[in-house]
Amino acid sequence: MKSKSASAWSAAQSEELYGFKRWGSGHFGVDAEGYVNVQPRADGRQIRLMDVVHEAGSMGLQAPLVIRFQDLLRHRVIQLNELFRQAIKEEGYKGEYRGVFPIKVNQLREVVDEIVAAGKEYHYGLEAGSKPELMIALAMHEGSQRLIICNGYKDHDYIRLALLGRKLGKKVILVVEQLSEIDDIIRLAAETGVKPLLGLRAKLQTRGEGKWATSTGEDAKFGLNTAEILFAVEKLRKAKLRQSLRLVHFHVGSQVPNILTLKNAVVEATRFYCQLAKMGFPMGYLDVGGGLGIDYDGSRTNFESSMNYTMDEYARDVVHNIKEICDNAGVRVPDIVSESGRAVVAPHSLLVVEVFERINKRESLGQQHEPKEKHKVVTDLEAMFKNKSKLGRLERFHDAVQKKEEAFSLFNLGYLDLENRAAAEQLFWQICEQIAKENGKTGYQPEELHDLNRLLADQYVGNFSVFQSLLDHWALKQLFPVAPLHRLREKPTVNAILVDITCDSDGKISSFIDLQDVKDHIKLHPLNGQPYYLGVYLTGAYQDIMGDLHNLFGRVNEVHVFLEDDEPNGFYIEEALSGSRMSDVIEGVQYQWEELCRRMKQQIDHATKKDLVKPREGVRLVEFYESQMHAKTYLNIERPLGRKKKG
Repeated sequence: MKSKSASAWSAAQSEELYGFKRWGSGHFGVDAEGYVNVQPRADGRQIRLMDVVHEAGSMGLQAPLVIRFQDLLRHRVIQLNELFRQAIKEEGYKGEYRGVFPIKVNQLREVVDEIVAAGKEYHYGLEAGSKPELMIALAMHEGSQRLIICNGYKDHDYIRLALLGRKLGKKVILVVEQLSEIDDIIRLAAETGVKPLLGLRAKLQTRGEGKWATSTGEDAKFGLNTAEILFAVEKLRKAKLRQSLRLVHFHVGSQVPNILTLKNAVVEATRFYCQLAKMGFPMGYLDVGGGLGIDYDGSRTNFESSMNYTMDEYARDVVHNIKEICDNAGVRVPDIVSESGRAVVAPHSLLVVEVFERINKRESLGQQHEPKEKHKVVTDLEAMFKNKSKLGRLERFHDAVQKKEEAFSLFNLGYLDLENRAAAEQLFWQICEQIAKENGKTGYQPEELHDLNRLLADQYVGNFSVFQSLLDHWALKQLFPVAPLHRLREKPTVNAILVDITCDSDGKISSFIDLQDVKDHIKLHPLNGQPYYLGVYLTGAYQDIMGDLHNLFGRVNEVHVFLEDDEPNGFYIEEALSGSRMSDVIEGVQYQWEELCRRMKQQIDHATKKDLVKPREGVRLVEFYESQMHAKTYLNIERPLGRKKKG
């Protein structure tokens, strides 16, 4: 039977608690039955995430699972291009928008394929920052109007690849990031007989904000300062390549939270552009780089995991400021290029994690150990627990901490047995829980008591690896929205953090989005013996490609979902990709799985000869070991038979 408080809870309250309307940008919400839905386009059609999980399961693909909504990816490409078109029309801007997708944000074929197809009408191009990315861009690039922007360090082969694209009639622009690149480009252009298209990356005084601020300013890794730009253009004049200089580029970092930073950078870069145009260079393009953010926490602020502007405002401000500076300088406005990768791909995919276990340091509170002879430290803690009204919360907490430390010292010195130590630990956590409940009844909390909820929080164990699937969270403390996919008509009552199955203590999510601040725990539902699924949302940028092989877990299962009205649940899975198998990750670290199987068979044969293992058992052990080579790397969760759902 449901409790009165649980039955009073609604799906709308869950939607508010987890912030779907704030960070979901209209794409994610909760239906009346308590399930999370995604709306890939703006046409109202929705897909229930649990339906996708179940269909993937029927195909043998269990969580951890990446779900990609290809229609949402297409929608984001169209939205970005349409907003720039609209801003250009409203401002009476005489140039065009020629956006490019930076492949480094998500190099996966299925992602780039969809972006190239969606951007066809808009001549939406690609950006490469390395030779492998340039090889992808050259092959995937279609049409003579789309740009390929070449960034990053360039050796001779990189430059030759770009010139190959020019020879094929592609608009490939080599962006000069270091002054030394100019001489190489000039020499190789003469050697191949190809007239290059060139850009200069300006090292602006305007500094970025947020986690990637250090990639900008005078100490930035890439870009030319003012003197170097003058040296570069003089070299181009001498080489009779004045007509090749077409673009000014800048970059103020990924995920810029403050629109003022972007405005200032656009103004400064446009000044560079106008000066070069007045010096007689043909120009034609201004590349405003990346930086267009994603509001991961939904706060709409200049906090590093948010942004205080919309995509619409971004487009309008870029167009307006370029036009204003160019008009005042009497220079024809350029075509605008942006490298907005995160904003395009982040919303289109999520990671589904199955929680299968919890770790609770207070699990045995109701079964307190009763030592045969209670030590004084235990009786003192008992008195503290029973006489809670005599002391204030903070004083009781200090006293409890003191007694717990005293108990540990006595144990280490040999004056306290296991039963008394266990009793002291349990009483300490009971007192902490008592104080935490009182904290919830009052507005003011002493600073030292703020961490109590975190200390008391359960650890929910999810079948995934932070290092493989959410590397930015571990390395950069990037926040991602986390929320259950189902049970959202039930009131979540458990304070929890999410831990993964790696053998690393850093393998956890312990920072969560909040409207006011970052939370160190999240409210989740009690586990009831049934599968419990959480979604980590907005993970389509960088996380798919940056994951490592920590503990050799490898890539997770993946499905690509398309809207389809003729299907019962309104969608179909167009492609299903099986995650890494044992043999895949083992070979990735230079072992041959066949050789490992041979070695194990030798050892089992040897054990059989020594009568440590019976012959039939030895055969079964060899078969089991070999079969595991073709199994998935993540846990195969098996629940006891006969468990019934509670409530």
